[in-house]
Amino acid sequence: MKNILKITALAAGVAGTTVTGAQADEVTLQTKWVVQSQFAGYYVALDKGFYQEEGLDVTILPGGPDIAPPQVLAGGGADVMIDWMPPALAAREKGLPVVNIAQPYGASGLMLTCWKDTGIESVEDFRGKTIGVWFFGNEYPFLSWMSQAGIPTDGGEEGVTVLKQGFNVDPLLQRQADCISTMTYNEYGQLLDAGVNPDELVTFLYEDQGVATLEDGLYVLEENLEDPEFVDKMVRFVRASMRGWRYAEENVDEAASIVMDNDETGAQSEAAQARMMSEVAKLTNGSTGALDVDAYQRTVDTLLAGGSDPVISKEPEGAHTSVITDQLGE
Repeated sequence: MKNILKITALAAGVAGTTVTGAQADEVTLQTKWVVQSQFAGYYVALDKGFYQEEGLDVTILPGGPDIAPPQVLAGGGADVMIDWMPPALAAREKGLPVVNIAQPYGASGLMLTCWKDTGIESVEDFRGKTIGVWFFGNEYPFLSWMSQAGIPTDGGEEGVTVLKQGFNVDPLLQRQADCISTMTYNEYGQLLDAGVNPDELVTFLYEDQGVATLEDGLYVLEENLEDPEFVDKMVRFVRASMRGWRYAEENVDEAASIVMDNDETGAQSEAAQARMMSEVAKLTNGSTGALDVDAYQRTVDTLLAGGSDPVISKEPEGAHTSVITDQLGE
């Protein structure tokens, strides 16, 4: 809570010096995870005054293992959320009308990281192995991938045993799993920090396997898009956020320092955040914020290919809009 208050105070203080004759419009952003360089563009936009220049007073709410962004959005706790597309589309099909308004991340950083000495060299070698998978909506890409590969996820010699993985790398380090879920910008680096040599590992990027789904998009409730004032706020918010991402990509070390300034947990290191920012920049680089419809369709096709238990059961309708990004240059 102190972190939230500090961010709000900073926004309000700067806004007071840049917005004259009118009160800044408030926007609350719910992130998908804790304060880290995964969300650097937003913290940079706040710190450098980009939001204030757009007449916005932005509050950034950190996420965590017990926070589901769609629930926060549905309950009115945020105006916009950051989420992966699989859980967002699943939530929409279940009745929560979330809409993607921008997609700063153009590529996926999700991969499986395995011990090389297990003999795993290809996807077929997953059979009979134990694989750590994140849940809370993050399991959808993996389950769809295994379905497409024809590999059961209920154990046995021909299937994989799914280990419900916490948000750490312990299952691999402790040999509880042969492979675990990692992000290129986060957990893989944690393994290296733990003393694991890259030569001891083999990785399977979802992008390389053709089953990558879109991550870290910006979503709002559909009904709010009927309000012209809300749409105008989101245009300004996304425009400033993308400025933040461009700045972060070009100033990795400074961006990492800004992220650290907003983290009061003491659990982060600036070196780790700089490394994360370097990897995140590869995923956001070149993005204008506009959703790539081909990448969107690939995500949908991957999720529909879930065999008898698909993530979504039908082609979504109205799940994304360009009404915001079409106005970014105005």
